[in-house]
Amino acid sequence: MATESQPRAHKAGAFDIRLIIALLIGVYGVILTVMGIGFTSDEEIKKAADVNINLWAGLGMLVVAALFVTWALVRPLVVPAETETETGDTPTAAGE
Repeated sequence: MATESQPRAHKAGAFDIRLIIALLIGVYGVILTVMGIGFTSDEEIKKAADVNINLWAGLGMLVVAALFVTWALVRPLVVPAETETETGDTPTAAGE
């Protein structure tokens, strides 16, 4: 069996902050889009200068969420592999 002597770098994956932001913006975008399509009355639209602001804000948030996901897929974060110090000791965590 071949083993690697050097630890490999890996991608951040689900822990990439851009995906977390995209999820939050996307959820709010879906909620606003649904509210804008199904639950906005004509009176509320007239109060907002004849613009269905929930619908447009929701669609805008969905576009921004899609851009964040695209960004994370096109340029993934690479987490560097941990290396040992020159003396061969592994670094200790703070407080130990």
